[in-house]
Amino acid sequence: MHPDDPSIETFAIGTELAIGQIQDTNSSWMAQEIARMGGQPRRLTILVDDLDEIVRALRDSVDRKTSIILITGGLGPTPDDMTVEAVCELTGQESKISEPIIEDYIVRRGYKSRDEVSEGLLNMATVPVESEPMPNPAGWAPCIKLKFENTLFFLMPGPPRELKGVWESYLEPFLRKQFKTVTKTRRIWTDMYESQVSPHMQKVMKEFEGTYVKAYVALRSDERKAMPVDIVCHGENDASAIRNLDAATHRFRELVESENCRFEVDELEAESIEV
Repeated sequence: MHPDDPSIETFAIGTELAIGQIQDTNSSWMAQEIARMGGQPRRLTILVDDLDEIVRALRDSVDRKTSIILITGGLGPTPDDMTVEAVCELTGQESKISEPIIEDYIVRRGYKSRDEVSEGLLNMATVPVESEPMPNPAGWAPCIKLKFENTLFFLMPGPPRELKGVWESYLEPFLRKQFKTVTKTRRIWTDMYESQVSPHMQKVMKEFEGTYVKAYVALRSDERKAMPVDIVCHGENDASAIRNLDAATHRFRELVESENCRFEVDELEAESIEV
């Protein structure tokens, strides 16, 4: 990462996530997208539906001087959806019903008047007073942007399809402008065991500053009789990132093949890490 890149932390809100009833795929997906753009989240956190716990965790993140906080979940119409309430308490502001969001509901639902808007939709259109709500292209809970102290917050819906909708519409264009580096990833396969390949991974990371090499023991394939290893490199642009990736890959190949072990490139130019 470039030293001027923003620090990012993600928070997934939902007791069902914390107890493992539903898997939190949003955080890992966002982390992959951020890494693809050249960034790197420093924390991924899951929080239960507890107002005090949410406020405390967000306050700690702000105190860590986090540049951007991404929150998913807790924007629905039910009593356990308390993300907006928590952010209002944290920032010391009231909430209001966003009339532009209500207008969006009326148009998309084909209503004749505001009176037809349900209580559930009114709840989802409730946002902090000092915020910028943006319509959800794939659902109803809006994406909410606000600044508090030196931290920029984005509140996003929890359903993955809706998250991806607001991400593509608002987050991706914004985040792409924040990073000064480009990240490229290549996956290779080797028949070495982790204990064998680990010294070579460490050597590549030491020789090529900023390079990250990770072996996935749990993804070892019996069919291929090999283990996947990802090589992640950065650069100021696509060309320099690919040059760095090529150099690191070449060096890693030399080390692996020096022990007469197999080295196979899975994808020539993988844009993101798939695990």
